Amino acid sequence: MASVNLAFQVLPKSDGGNTYEIVDKAIEIVQQSGVKYEVGAMETVMEGELDELLDIVKRAQDACIKAGAFEVMTHMKIHYRPVEGVTIDEKLKKYRA
Repeated sequence: MASVNLAFQVLPKSDGGNTYEIVDKAIEIVQQSGVKYEVGAMETVMEGELDELLDIVKRAQDACIKAGAFEVMTHMKIHYRPVEGVTIDEKLKKYRA
């Protein structure tokens, strides 16, 4: 299968505590996964095989729960091109000179 881009945002709900610290736990899962990724102000974009990226999102949600969230809403966007795949670099290279 060709490489895809998957962007996701976790919105954890917790009783008190710092939401940013909970989101950081989700980002740690992405960092430990070994896939190419970029953290943005509102979402994280990953590049790789769709099944692997979906599994990372599931683990990121679980990490939020373990960090104190009692509920997590997750928003995802997937860019899929079956023939040559999709890369983060193709989208951002003109902005990185």
